[in-house]
Amino acid sequence: MARILPFSTVRARPPEAPAGRAAPSPAAGRRHGLDAPPGQADAERFRAVILPHLDAAYGFARYLARDASHAEDIVQDAFLRAFRAFGGYRGGDPRAWLFAIVRSCFLSSVRSRPAWTSAESAPEPVSDEESPEAALIRQGEAQSVRGAIAALPEPFREALVLRELEDLSYRQIAEVSGVPVGTVMSRLARARQMLVVALREESRT
Repeated sequence: MARILPFSTVRARPPEAPAGRAAPSPAAGRRHGLDAPPGQADAERFRAVILPHLDAAYGFARYLARDASHAEDIVQDAFLRAFRAFGGYRGGDPRAWLFAIVRSCFLSSVRSRPAWTSAESAPEPVSDEESPEAALIRQGEAQSVRGAIAALPEPFREALVLRELEDLSYRQIAEVSGVPVGTVMSRLARARQMLVVALREESRT
């Protein structure tokens, strides 16, 4: 069953050119660092290949941003960029491809508004369907785990979410993060250590 997000999925659909206005030219797309916007066939393929990962993209953005409204903004921006760049998509794992764009949008937001992230804003569950997080909810530990993950430094939080919650491979995480596989492995090891320490401290309080 599909997850229900706290924002309209209609806004994430590929935009159509307003009446009387020509669609952006391929040259215009290249000037903005993007490939030419896809044609009608590619637009349908975009909906079939990329839109199914909307929930996962929001969940990833939520853990990165630690703020629901900004995560929504990041996802909307990411899907617009993904649609514009889809003409250059050459296959591979679509979720990893999309996550790389989400991460880029997150980093752009941090640079433009460095004060909006907050370590005190722990993410809330967006679904109660069966998942690693849902299993923790049944055990009554989800709130502590989400808070501990949200408090991790960004590179470690990112690696842990992609591996443990999104089930990406080391290679896919390396592609998303733009770092070597060895760095991904060391970040995950460190993130797990920090998470265990944080949960032990939480259990003592």
